[in-house]
Amino acid sequence: MQPEQDVRPSRKEAVKVREIDAKARSASFEEVVVGYNEEEALAEASRCIQCKNPACTTGCPVGIDIKKFIHQITQKDYKGAYFTIRQKNDFPAICGRVCPAEYQCRKACVFTKKGEPFASEKAINIHFLERSIGDYGIRHNLEIPVNKDSRLSGFKVAIVGSGPAGVCCAGELARQGVKVTIFEALHMPGGVLRYGIPPFRLPRVILDFELNYLKRLGVEIIPNYIVGKTKGLDELFDEGYSAVFLGLGAGVPSFLGIPGENLCNVYSANEFLTRVNLMSAFKFPEFHTPVNIGKAVVVIGGGNTAMDAARAALRIQKMQGLEPNITILYRRTEVEMPARRLEIEHAREEGVKFRFLVQPEAFLGDDSGFVTSLRCLECRLGEPDSSGRRRPVAIAGSDFIVDTDMAVIAIGLLANQVLTKVTPGLKTDKWSDVIVDKDTMETSIPRVYAGGDIVGGEGTVIEAMGMAKKAARAIIERLLKQ
Repeated sequence: MQPEQDVRPSRKEAVKVREIDAKARSASFEEVVVGYNEEEALAEASRCIQCKNPACTTGCPVGIDIKKFIHQITQKDYKGAYFTIRQKNDFPAICGRVCPAEYQCRKACVFTKKGEPFASEKAINIHFLERSIGDYGIRHNLEIPVNKDSRLSGFKVAIVGSGPAGVCCAGELARQGVKVTIFEALHMPGGVLRYGIPPFRLPRVILDFELNYLKRLGVEIIPNYIVGKTKGLDELFDEGYSAVFLGLGAGVPSFLGIPGENLCNVYSANEFLTRVNLMSAFKFPEFHTPVNIGKAVVVIGGGNTAMDAARAALRIQKMQGLEPNITILYRRTEVEMPARRLEIEHAREEGVKFRFLVQPEAFLGDDSGFVTSLRCLECRLGEPDSSGRRRPVAIAGSDFIVDTDMAVIAIGLLANQVLTKVTPGLKTDKWSDVIVDKDTMETSIPRVYAGGDIVGGEGTVIEAMGMAKKAARAIIERLLKQ
């Protein structure tokens, strides 16, 4: 945060975060949001009225003392603000970029009226302030004190998966003196933070800094290691691990269940984003992972993953010299879209088109087996369903055709079952998510804990971290009793 001219607004005027121009950024995978400089952060922090009972903290899944760290910013105590955040959140620079604040802390801000579906534009930009402080901590190489307990030095714990839950649990344990090993199925650590979120939202330098911090704590990360195939849980215990934490994630894509989904150039968002983000397909041929981008791409879905897929596809089209032609199809209206408002705005600014109240019926293809179009029905909104959103109802006889030579299906992810299916005694629910004790995160198998998307389905990064912290506390309590 470098000092610049005074931009302090009135109490009601939020400080708009700086972004790269839409035309320039949409031809690159460089980060879109520039962030606040020092004066902008001070101006935004000064808008906080320091509520006696700050609701914003209750809106944070890990309970960051938001009131305190924002006050510390106003006092230019950036180091103090960093340590305040780190008491609850291990990765402020990451969460400040990817957390859906408009549904969490900002929605609970006093400047958001009760009943609004997401945060008011007048709500304090808590996430951008958190990001500024997180970046400050990285630039100044700040590390929270390590208070190792000599009683824990003889124990080792295995973490399965290096996504948000896994790395958070690993950090909590390592700082207490536990020897931690993370087993990662892919060839690079980071889980969904790496394969699911594009660099234009989460730069790899930020992610790698946090992972390297774990290594400095003594955490060992072993890639290309599939627990459930390479070894089972029993073998890990036989090797002397005193506990195991499962951060398996939700990596199995959902499909529409309509004809033509097996045609060429019909991707799941999971495959498409893994190729682009983890395997750098957007840098082909520098990286040997091609992606057969279409001239007319449709993305089906309304969440953050759909936004990521659409925006990534648009960038690849432009980088390959194609005229951008990306359309997101969604069964409800924009109001019901679960994606972050910021991501929807960014997608629209960059040229992504939206078509609402659309239900896909069948993919159509040519004689060579490649997709050529998608048959759809128009919808109307009916009564609310279990999610609280009005259910889309297809209108008979409203068929229409959308021409496309590439489609990405982004309608959600299911539990990864590689380990759970081969582990007798590990109880799961009807969605194949691992069942845990909500107080300790312990599974039906003693000394095996779980957290993140494998517990309760897809969630946010900070929700996964909240579960991981709870599990780490329970693991430490158990180890100290042994």
